[in-house]
Amino acid sequence: MKENHFIHRVGWLRAGVLGANDGILSTTSLVIGIAAAAAERNTVILAAISGLIAGAMSMAAGEYISVSSQQDTEKADIARETEELERMPEQELLELTAIYEKRGLSNVLAREVAAALSKHNALETHLRDELGMTEVSEAKPLQAAFASFISFVIGASLPLLVALLAPLKQMIYWQYIFSIVFLILLGSVAARTGGSPIVKSAIRIVVWGTIAMAASALIGRLFGIAIS
Repeated sequence: MKENHFIHRVGWLRAGVLGANDGILSTTSLVIGIAAAAAERNTVILAAISGLIAGAMSMAAGEYISVSSQQDTEKADIARETEELERMPEQELLELTAIYEKRGLSNVLAREVAAALSKHNALETHLRDELGMTEVSEAKPLQAAFASFISFVIGASLPLLVALLAPLKQMIYWQYIFSIVFLILLGSVAARTGGSPIVKSAIRIVVWGTIAMAASALIGRLFGIAIS
């Protein structure tokens, strides 16, 4: 029977959920803040569109830079480990042996396993067992940036649609209600995709989303009073 694991999705799933969540939350909060300042619909829509474009570009650039830094670190570690394997293979073998002993193998068995795996692929073995680097954890900047950009656009498009259709006088309430629905759906989809509990994910995303939107409404209200 084939087992279903979800860890291989962690790279793009993290970036995608972060992008969609930020798209929904930041755009909704922006719209609520502007609407709370008693702005006209055109201003609200313009703010939502501007937030969508700027946010998507910022998310993609930030994710690319962040994951690229991780990739640079990985490459430096690989180069260092490659050099050490060429310069002092016996010491590297002892390091592997010690690692396997800590995992419960006897000294003799640990040394046999270390020797066998080193003979098969020494670099891959050290990267995996000494540094914790695997194909699953490998940094992929372009994938992360693309996932963040697309997911942010999709997320931000939802409050933008509400801004276009909802009554202006009740804009704050419509935005809040629909954003909570969107966030619950996002949390549920992310949890199902990642194989984690749906209810816990939905509650977490709703609580923090409510806090962010409430703060935005308060600031917008205070700003509206200040300029009136």
